[in-house]
Amino acid sequence: QMKKQCDQKLLIRMKTECVPCSLNLKTQCPAGYTKVTNGTGIPDCRYYLEIKTHTLSFPGCRHHCVKEFEQPECCQGRWGPDCMGK
Repeated sequence: QMKKQCDQKLLIRMKTECVPCSLNLKTQCPAGYTKVTNGTGIPDCRYYLEIKTHTLSFPGCRHHCVKEFEQPECCQGRWGPDCMGK
């Protein structure tokens, strides 16, 4: 009995919004995502503050998050809704 279903594991990555690093400790990933950075996250972004007529940009931090999910796929040489093939 050959396996008909060969699910693909997909990793979806995302980054949280850029905020002041001190505030980023409390930042959570969206539901279903796992945080892969810790502490204040990664200082690789800038956030903006509007002050009267000026917009100032400051270095900030964000977290990286991942979500794994399985995409159902038929094994090689098989196809169709029930992966029967030939």
